[in-house]
Amino acid sequence: MDQSTRRLTVAQALVRFLSAQYTERDGVRHRLIAGTWGIFGHGNVAGIGQALLEAGEQAMPFHQGRNEQAMVHAAVGYARQLGRLSAQAVTTSIGPGATNLVTGAALATINRLPVLLLPGDYFATRAADPLLQQLEHPVEADLSVNDTLRPVSRYFDRITRPEALVPSALAAMRVLADPAETGAVTLALPQDVQAEAYDWPEEFFAERVWRVRRPAPDPVELAEAARAIRGAERPLIVAGGGVHHSAAEAALRELVDATGIPVASTQAGKGSLRHDHPADLGGIGHTGTAVSDDLARTADLVIGVGTRYTDFTTASATLFRNPGVRFVNLNITAFDAHKLAARPLVADARAGLEALAEALAGHRVAAAYEAEYRLGKERWERVVADAFRADDENAVPTQTQVLGALDSVVGDADVVINAAGSLPGDLHKLWRARSPRQYHLEYGYSCMGYEIPAGIGVQQAAPGTPVWSLVGDGTYLMMPTEIVTAVQESLPVNLVLIQNHGYASIGGLSQSVGGERFGTAYRYRAADGTFSGAPLPVDLAANAASLGMDVIRAKTVRELRDALAEARASDRPTCVYVETDPAPTAPPAQAWWDVPVAEVASREAAVDARATYDGHTAERRRHL
Repeated sequence: MDQSTRRLTVAQALVRFLSAQYTERDGVRHRLIAGTWGIFGHGNVAGIGQALLEAGEQAMPFHQGRNEQAMVHAAVGYARQLGRLSAQAVTTSIGPGATNLVTGAALATINRLPVLLLPGDYFATRAADPLLQQLEHPVEADLSVNDTLRPVSRYFDRITRPEALVPSALAAMRVLADPAETGAVTLALPQDVQAEAYDWPEEFFAERVWRVRRPAPDPVELAEAARAIRGAERPLIVAGGGVHHSAAEAALRELVDATGIPVASTQAGKGSLRHDHPADLGGIGHTGTAVSDDLARTADLVIGVGTRYTDFTTASATLFRNPGVRFVNLNITAFDAHKLAARPLVADARAGLEALAEALAGHRVAAAYEAEYRLGKERWERVVADAFRADDENAVPTQTQVLGALDSVVGDADVVINAAGSLPGDLHKLWRARSPRQYHLEYGYSCMGYEIPAGIGVQQAAPGTPVWSLVGDGTYLMMPTEIVTAVQESLPVNLVLIQNHGYASIGGLSQSVGGERFGTAYRYRAADGTFSGAPLPVDLAANAASLGMDVIRAKTVRELRDALAEARASDRPTCVYVETDPAPTAPPAQAWWDVPVAEVASREAAVDARATYDGHTAERRRHL
């Protein structure tokens, strides 16, 4: 055993350790921590900042961000593009820099995507107490603002002594690389400890490989699942994000080709089958397609693959209506596999699908069932075509025509990114996903501001890939800051900026639940005190240009299509700005979503909305 040591600061040791960590799956190796994002202040500039400088770009590439939350979003986009096999770290100072991480950490953990957070912290020695930006608590002296990261982290530790880094760093890597446990991992680093020297064992810096396992299903669980599928007359697969995370798309396609079982997808699972596969029914749930939701209502067996069954997927527990419906859930986490009183199949998605295909050899659904869902798919394709079509090329485009124009321009390898607003619903219902990574929707947390930094992360993970960040004006105003980063790094992210003068999605929701679109428009205040005046004279295209982007303004459908093609051909960060016709052209929701309505109200809109709400809640059921 090597007993030699090396004297380094805690920060230097951590950076050196991270540079030697790898994942391996199916014989392919990746850097586990491929780079570090950072904004420096007094909590990390002399610690992690100095250590990154000393290590150099080859050992640990450094990326300069403008907003701490956005840096986490970029790291999440990077990890998702690479199937969770490679991640990035994010370092901040203490105080607001650290608390700005919380939203990004929640997004990462909810979406089960790895990111390493390294916020600065107070002095462990209390030599200076209180510090600038330190939170003081009268009865918990060891509490800091970093403790806000505990509930949104899959692993959290505060490194108050140098030697404590060794077990904590190893535990952090285990969680980041574990497909069932991964999410945000936080190592809070007191700033005096970061700069403290220690004699580290050389073994700590040895190259270490974390193998990403593919656990096979239990034989008894597999047999029960296969028996249930063979006995079902109307089975339906719900493909979730776990299909992509485990690179199980080919295994899913082979199972479907052999059995004829149709596939509906969650937001995270869309693209599990290519859109033109005869068994791909598109999105499911509140923002799903008519054919998916119709089949879900009559399915006697639902086979969840890598899905968490959020309320958008289940239409708030109103979608699966067959009195005898049962569930089989293939998931790498037992927590998700047991949802909806399912027969659990706890396994890696690819390994589980391959085992199911073998166990179901010779089985196929009835020809009449295949004909039924294929006919439903054809009908929905006509709905998509109508929503995308522009009869007048010189007219102002609607939002769905924006998607139609983009659909006509993108190639199979392009990545389309979105997270919030009215676009997720339109995309889930209408987008024709051509490849497993093309449809990149962050809808676990649906965080406004995710799209632009995530586009940067995807570009870093897949250089040369055309990336489209789709945002409305509300989302853009939340977080345009990383445009500067894209310009600085010469990353040709394409921003499609849709101006519709307010929170369109929430405005529509408000209207449906009796809120009368209150507080959702970006307009001048009128004489009656409401925001119902003229639209605000905000020029978001000029703002994007001022941050360094090339900007193309498009006023018509024809101009928009030309602008998108020009942006795709550019090697510069490019913004395509378009003001849309606000008239709704997307097909209506095919299933309900539960947003509680005021039980008592004096305004007629709320009273009517409550009556509708009561009708829907009567259809809710618990699957026991």
